[in-house]
Amino acid sequence: MKFKPLLMVLALGIGTALAGCSSSSANNASDNKNKKLEVYTTIYPLQDFTEKIGGKYVEAKSILPTGVDAHSFEPTTKTMVKIANADAFVYSGIGLEGFADKAQSTLKNEDVALVEAAKGIELAKSSEDEHAHEDEDEHAHEEEHNHGDTDPHVWLDPVLAIQLAENIKNELIELKPDKKAEFEKNFQALKTQLEDVDQELKTTIGDAPHKEILVSHAAYGYWEKRYGLKQISVAGLSPTNEPSQKQLENIVKQAKKDHIKYFIFDQNLKPKVSTLVKNEVGAQALTLHNLESLTKNDVKNKEDYFSIMQHNIDTLKKALY
Repeated sequence: MKFKPLLMVLALGIGTALAGCSSSSANNASDNKNKKLEVYTTIYPLQDFTEKIGGKYVEAKSILPTGVDAHSFEPTTKTMVKIANADAFVYSGIGLEGFADKAQSTLKNEDVALVEAAKGIELAKSSEDEHAHEDEDEHAHEEEHNHGDTDPHVWLDPVLAIQLAENIKNELIELKPDKKAEFEKNFQALKTQLEDVDQELKTTIGDAPHKEILVSHAAYGYWEKRYGLKQISVAGLSPTNEPSQKQLENIVKQAKKDHIKYFIFDQNLKPKVSTLVKNEVGAQALTLHNLESLTKNDVKNKEDYFSIMQHNIDTLKKALY
């Protein structure tokens, strides 16, 4: 009979231990459930959209340093290791990021979701000014673009940006299905903002007395296609594609014919050849932000996709009116 109290004590101890294990497992499950998704992205809009849709449940980081050109960026081994250990890697999937194909091969056996944000989007053909480039020689034509004849700058079209955001949203739901309602709500808010940008671009360009802009980089083909803008560009779809002497002469001739008063540079580059064209035309300098990556001032001023697009619209108002 003396063993009975001892058995009771042992049973109580085992029960307490099991309860402790159960509590620990529950805590771990709760921690995993509430843990933020770690997502790496390439171009800035993908980071911004991921942050806005994911809210407090996602931490998104761009692998592109401030001011870098996405066309020529190459990630370090350290960066690739970080991506491999993340929950997802979001890239455009449209040939903009030269390292993306290599990254896919490297990461295919890792436990990280690879997200092509532009999946399902039909890319526009190159829309560089035909008059300025109509006499280009065959060699220049062969080296014209790194992207073939398609325009990768889909994020500058707010309608297509909705598709980018939706693809990101769908992947976040796959990774964290219990937060689907939150992601859907955040996506709808983002979609409404993008629709507002679309309407403002439509009004700004549609009501303008002329549609021509002179730019250093042919990044604005989607504005041509959707809103009727006409870009006369010095470089091709990549800022490193420089024109021939004959092309330069045609660009200057066309700009003067269209009475263009402003030359529009990218936010992070002012190539010498573009500066020469600006001076030859006698134009004043303006800036359009292609949003591939943020500048240091953008970070300092806490800019986002929408504030930068508003700056772009303000620039268009000055250049077109």
